[in-house]
Amino acid sequence: MMKRIMLSLLMAAGMLTTLATTHPLPFAATEGNDFTYLTFETTDGTKASVAVEGLPLTINGTTLTAGSKTFTLTNLSKMYFSTTDETTTADIKAVESSQMIIDEATEIYNLQGHKISKDQMHKGIYIVKTKQGTHKIAVK
Repeated sequence: MMKRIMLSLLMAAGMLTTLATTHPLPFAATEGNDFTYLTFETTDGTKASVAVEGLPLTINGTTLTAGSKTFTLTNLSKMYFSTTDETTTADIKAVESSQMIIDEATEIYNLQGHKISKDQMHKGIYIVKTKQGTHKIAVK
């Protein structure tokens, strides 16, 4: 499964590079539709759009970097060209008792967007997803 995702992303990056060198940006799929964003959708439904013009795409291990955005490949569900910025923001709540949130965590991310385990948490700020919502916590 991981190889299939990597191959698909590499093919898409290759097509993006080919289109960028053979056609002036923005890309036009049909007359009047200019696709100026590449939108990434993650498995939790959030979306992040990056401008296509001059967009560098790199894959390092299991991480895809598109411009200033970084994604873990296993967390991506799809990517596509769009005419508008479709970036969504999760409603992140501050909490009083971070230990209770850590105990209920279904997913934990560091500020670089990498998914980590509870054992990898050290002093710092983390985004923790639970069944009740997404929380920003500080580990002291």
